[in-house]
Amino acid sequence: MSLFMQNEFVPPERIGFVGLGNMGAPMARHLAAAGYALMAADSSPAALERFCSAVQCERAGSLTDLGRSCRLVITMLPDGRAVRQVLTGDGGIAAALAPGSVVLEMTSAEPVSTRELSAQLKQSSIFLVDAPVSGGVKRAVEGTLAIMAGGEPAAIDRCRPVLAALGQVFVAGTSGSGHAVKALNNYLSAVALAATAEAMMAGESFGIDPKVMLEILNHSTGRNTATEQKYPAFVLTRKFNSGFALGLMAKDLRIALDLAEAVGTPASLLRECANLWKGAEGRLGFSADNTDIVKYLEAGSDPTPGAQTDE
Repeated sequence: MSLFMQNEFVPPERIGFVGLGNMGAPMARHLAAAGYALMAADSSPAALERFCSAVQCERAGSLTDLGRSCRLVITMLPDGRAVRQVLTGDGGIAAALAPGSVVLEMTSAEPVSTRELSAQLKQSSIFLVDAPVSGGVKRAVEGTLAIMAGGEPAAIDRCRPVLAALGQVFVAGTSGSGHAVKALNNYLSAVALAATAEAMMAGESFGIDPKVMLEILNHSTGRNTATEQKYPAFVLTRKFNSGFALGLMAKDLRIALDLAEAVGTPASLLRECANLWKGAEGRLGFSADNTDIVKYLEAGSDPTPGAQTDE
């Protein structure tokens, strides 16, 4: 490993940040507050203008300019396809990156494709670290995200000062491991929300006050992120505005199911959960809030077990 690869990314390092949505914008703000020089890009001119009017940063003239100007690039995009287009598509970032640069890929994406992309970039001496996050918009704003990193240890070490500004880093393993853990984590999160919704509906129909039931659950073995956070904040209030799209959860469940099938592990409950969210996405739309799954269940739209729902 060269000495260049051992250099850490510390302020005032210039960082290229691509993707200024609900999660990306507060994350980028934390980096600016930590003293990093940001060069920002987003496919939405409105999102880019909104961010750059509130945070001191440089607008990227193009993805090529961003790649040419930065040794570290962070992507926070909807899916792996968008990441590949931004990095390796026509006019993409990768072709302009200098050898030894690092791409910190914080999108939720497919683990197998991540390994393929990592190998492709490494041919040009560019290092890919997959580092998806958990905690939602609230913890992105707080700077307390759980960050699951996969990739070469030396490349991850270079990024630690950057990641420390965003939350706590957990090294999952080799390339793609971060994306694998993220998808499986969101599977557990989705199961908890769906199971909590079914339990709460049954309890309320029996005459139990929902607030009383939540209090009991949160002092019992059934407590989970849905009983502790999502139900009190977004469901009982009927706000349904957690900031995480239902379609993104459906995507992560497909990733988790593909992974389980690829490695040959049991996935019967995972398959049913993926079908449930697929049906909800078809009915409510990609942009509905993740917690809107409760509305879908309340409406009696739970698909028949094992049934295939429309794309």
